Amino acid sequence: MQGLGIELTSGAPFSIGALLLGLGIGLVLSLILRWHFQRFGSTLSNRAEFSQVFPFIVLTTIFIITVVKSSLALSLGLVGALSIVRFRTPIKEPEELAYLFMAIAIGLGLGADQVIPTIVASGVTLGSVGVLRWSQNDDTSKNLFLSIHCPVAEGERSPIPALEAVVDRFVSAGDMRRIDKRDGTLEATYWVDLENSGSLTDMVEALESEFPGIGITFIDQQRLPVI
Repeated sequence: MQGLGIELTSGAPFSIGALLLGLGIGLVLSLILRWHFQRFGSTLSNRAEFSQVFPFIVLTTIFIITVVKSSLALSLGLVGALSIVRFRTPIKEPEELAYLFMAIAIGLGLGADQVIPTIVASGVTLGSVGVLRWSQNDDTSKNLFLSIHCPVAEGERSPIPALEAVVDRFVSAGDMRRIDKRDGTLEATYWVDLENSGSLTDMVEALESEFPGIGITFIDQQRLPVI
């Protein structure tokens, strides 16, 4: 390809010292990101287990970017390799996807030798999210997850509209997050904002009266200990 003036092996020089420095800083930032997700995350999944993947993502991304940036041929090969890879891991919560993007961004920044911008951007982003979540925790309203297990007979109409009608009577804000139907049972998960604990008691009584045999679980995600 010399006749065309293209040098496929050109690129940034590879440095073991820079790689080790990036991996060390990446490990520290990934541990901070893991703690932040466990402390301020609000997903229903096991936050402690899910966050264990953050250091692996950050360090792997740093390694890939450090190696690939030293060779144009390797970068072209990486594009071809990624075109045949399909990731099938289900991400049920947008918040989980946001933290995964954050882990990848940290790895990209450190792999490209942008150490100071990466540290500053990570600190500002995580600090801002932490302040927002902390201010929400000081709110007097009760933000809870409501999990409902309702038996549904074969051929019976879906109870979802009736469930939502009852829930809407007692909450100031609410949002359905998940629905599962299996073995004659409907499982619905809502995020609800209650003005006081009295509304919680009234809602439970109304649901039990309207749907005999219903199972009700309230989860205050912010106060659950992370194990």
